[in-house]
Amino acid sequence: MKLLVRNLARTTTEQEILTLFSAHGTVNECSLVLDKETGQSKGFAFVEMADASEANNALKSLHHTTLASNKIRVKLAQD
Repeated sequence: MKLLVRNLARTTTEQEILTLFSAHGTVNECSLVLDKETGQSKGFAFVEMADASEANNALKSLHHTTLASNKIRVKLAQD
């Protein structure tokens, strides 16, 4: 199940996101979206978790929590 994580601080790293979501289950893939020209974060990422119940638990637990002083938003990613 693929999740979209929005409103990330520009300084948030892929490792921080991976650590946050790993507390709720196995993360298959974590990709922080970067600007091609500057290499800076665009403020959102995708997290893929194999187990749907773990992904739903992560979504419910992490939506509107604070990471690096930003209130993040987590939702199902559109394919």
